[in-house]
Amino acid sequence: MQSGRISEHGFLADGRSAALVDRNGSVNWWCPERFDAPSVFGRLLDDDAGHWSIQPVGEFRVDRSYLDDSLVLRTVFTTPGGSVSVTDALALGPDERGHEIGRRSPGILARVVEGISGEVPMRLCYRPRFEYGRVTAYLVGRGDAVEATAGAARLRLCGDTPVSCGDGEATSRFTVRAGERVGFTLGYAPTYDGGPPATPDAAGVVANALAGWRSWAGLHDYQGRYRDQVRRSAMVVQGMTYQPSGAVVAAATTSLPEQLGGDRNYDYRFVWVRDFSLTLQALWRAACPDEANRQFAWVARAMGMIGDRPAPIMYGVQGERDLTEHRLDHLAGYAGSRPVLVGNDAWRQRQTDVLGEVLDAAWLMRHYLDPMVPEVRDLLRALANQAAEVWRLPDAGMWEARDADRHYLSSKVQCWTALDRAVRFGARIGDPADVARWAAARDEVRGAVLRRGWNEGLGAYTGAFDSAELDASVLLMPLVGFLPAGDERMRATMAVIQRRLCADGLVRRWDGDPAGFVICSFWLAGCLALAGEAGPATDLFERVAARTNDLGLFAEQIDPATGEQLGNFPQAFSHIGLINAAGHLTEAEEQPAPTGAGHREGARG
Repeated sequence: MQSGRISEHGFLADGRSAALVDRNGSVNWWCPERFDAPSVFGRLLDDDAGHWSIQPVGEFRVDRSYLDDSLVLRTVFTTPGGSVSVTDALALGPDERGHEIGRRSPGILARVVEGISGEVPMRLCYRPRFEYGRVTAYLVGRGDAVEATAGAARLRLCGDTPVSCGDGEATSRFTVRAGERVGFTLGYAPTYDGGPPATPDAAGVVANALAGWRSWAGLHDYQGRYRDQVRRSAMVVQGMTYQPSGAVVAAATTSLPEQLGGDRNYDYRFVWVRDFSLTLQALWRAACPDEANRQFAWVARAMGMIGDRPAPIMYGVQGERDLTEHRLDHLAGYAGSRPVLVGNDAWRQRQTDVLGEVLDAAWLMRHYLDPMVPEVRDLLRALANQAAEVWRLPDAGMWEARDADRHYLSSKVQCWTALDRAVRFGARIGDPADVARWAAARDEVRGAVLRRGWNEGLGAYTGAFDSAELDASVLLMPLVGFLPAGDERMRATMAVIQRRLCADGLVRRWDGDPAGFVICSFWLAGCLALAGEAGPATDLFERVAARTNDLGLFAEQIDPATGEQLGNFPQAFSHIGLINAAGHLTEAEEQPAPTGAGHREGARG
């Protein structure tokens, strides 16, 4: 049968890729080379796209958790005859510690089975399927290992118990008694590059991964409100970082649907510039300044000299620009949701909000950009110049509409952000004529947003100029300092969004959106905190934060009717939203906002 619900999965990471393991002990997703590489286990998207399960024979009950301050997952299976644990980890480089973890990950998945009480019969089923399930490799036993080679990839499975090879799969039956340990190591290597895959001792791999993650956590001592949730979310964001470049992917998966049976199933294993500023803020708030610095360095390198060319809106993890989308028609899709896509054609779109994202991030990092190198100065100046010109144009918006461009309010607001931060930088990025031109354009954008973004009949700011359609993206207005959260019209907008788009604490992006979009709920909590409404902000935050799965993980959306998590998983945007909202609540507690207050310079600077 196909893998279970999206939220039933745990998340493993090694600084290059991720694996997802469900509650039944099945690894249903792993792209070992890097986040956006072809999968060798893809059962999330089709029953015959590969998996690796280790579980008791017969009935069992499951309890699981991450070992403290790590992404090492321990699942305890309790059966009528006893209990056993399975501990899973993706390998880090030998003795990598602190900020170095994940830089040299070897591409190894380790699983250690340990008897806790009684005796438990276990079964293993290993079914690799290369190239997103297109290729079934021959499995060949060589000594104590099972080797599989197909196309550009090869895998080597070693274990402490005999494994039998069959038609496209390997199986094993073994019994574990209290105090006994059985380990398995699965190594990946390119077929034509170097020697065979490494398969070190599984227990050693787990111990090294645990020490590595704990050493990273020990460098980040967040002391604000909701400390445990913030630290877990910060670790998830770190796990979604491609360590060789420092880029943070939006999610670890492709094509998990926004709506079951729907067709909005996109590949999120890439890096959106939109997420960039919010990621920096989140890492900053979570006491991860070194990661924030790496993020800014990455985006500056990825963008390069843009001149008059439109600013790119997304990249591959090493800065690749062409992310052309294509379908995998041989896959059934999660819960029958098709198409299954690889690549994302949003890279072709104009999304003018990214201009504000980069300049806002630069302003946040301004003390670390002094002295400012010429490449960064030229980039910021070019982005400010673009904002002064293109703010008048329609675009695809932050929700990446694929039908027609519109004059989205959030895009205009972020153009204002770009110009506002450019004016604040002043002579550091432009001459007096530049600054005067940016200031004039900033004021022009502001006037247009206030005039054409407000709908008197609705009593709210709407999603686009001269529109009557609500859009939760306007909640960014106080968060970037465009308007105080306590502004009369902003308060009215927040009230309408709560009334029309919010259900059980979950905020949908627009009328008709099938599920609540997690970060929008956290945006609303942040706005309420900035408006001085600490009680409602706290209540909303806690209701949404309680909707993680049992491991503290969020997907992109949550169905308010069923509580089911939907969309790609885990979703960095959702965890970033939690961290930033916790920061707003902490600041509101430390320095309550006066009536009418909103964005405070010190909170972001």
